[in-house]
Amino acid sequence: MCLTHCVGNRSPFQSTFPLQKFNWVSSREGLPRFIFFLWYDYSGYGASTGKPSEYDTYADIEAVYECLQTEYGISQEDLILYGQSVGSGPTLHLAAKLPRLRGVVLHSAILSGLRVLCHVKFTLCCDIYKNANKIRKVKSPVLVIHGTEDDVVNWLHGDGLWKKAREPYEPLWIKGGGHCNLELYPDYIRHLCRFVQEMENMNTEIRLRKIRQTLPLQKRSKSASRNSTNSCCKIQFRRPKCPECLNPSCIKSCCWWPKCPKWRPKCPACFKPSCSMCSCRCKKCSCRCTMCSCLCAAKCSCW
Repeated sequence: MCLTHCVGNRSPFQSTFPLQKFNWVSSREGLPRFIFFLWYDYSGYGASTGKPSEYDTYADIEAVYECLQTEYGISQEDLILYGQSVGSGPTLHLAAKLPRLRGVVLHSAILSGLRVLCHVKFTLCCDIYKNANKIRKVKSPVLVIHGTEDDVVNWLHGDGLWKKAREPYEPLWIKGGGHCNLELYPDYIRHLCRFVQEMENMNTEIRLRKIRQTLPLQKRSKSASRNSTNSCCKIQFRRPKCPECLNPSCIKSCCWWPKCPKWRPKCPACFKPSCSMCSCRCKKCSCRCTMCSCLCAAKCSCW
């Protein structure tokens, strides 16, 4: 397993001191050991050339991840990203793109750049390191470590990131801790070692099971439930009301009988409106006009 450390804007020795101490404590107490630690200088910092900017730090960490894959054969399943202070920006940028990442550690992280400088509670279009939006896309467990007396990045930044995480791990709020001295507290090493040990013991099957438990169940619509009860496919059928003629619009025992009570059939013998076989054609009398000798309907007295 590998842990990549995205340092803050301090000297390289001070930035790597927390992980150096963690490596010494883990080896002494028999806790899981990493393959190696990896930390690097951003563009324009330390021995790196170029100019420091937000997008250059994103390109730097993407180049580091590509180097881990090609040169060392380390996949995202064996990688833990550690972001400290401003380094939380590149960390969450890469973590949002790696769905099978082993874990993420945020050490004195920031919600965004303007939230630190101007103390605003919302994200502007000109803001940098918009961690408040990117952390929602991280699918791996996230450990947040922050000091309650941090005078550079307020404790509310760490609390906000922990509440916005999709899979938050138990946070560590160090009472009295500042921005650059959290590694001096015993709880820091103890909590970080426990997180790393649990991430090492967690396999892909356990992670998928946790993700399935957090996914909300899709609610079925009323039309879908109605279709499933009346039919076995997507075509919705209508059940007939009359069991004898199987006609959906029939409400009586026969399908041809009309609903209007004033309607009377033409033929009183068979009571069918379309019958032309009966001899009676007259509705006003019972003399049977077809038996007249004149055979003329116009001269017949019954008309």
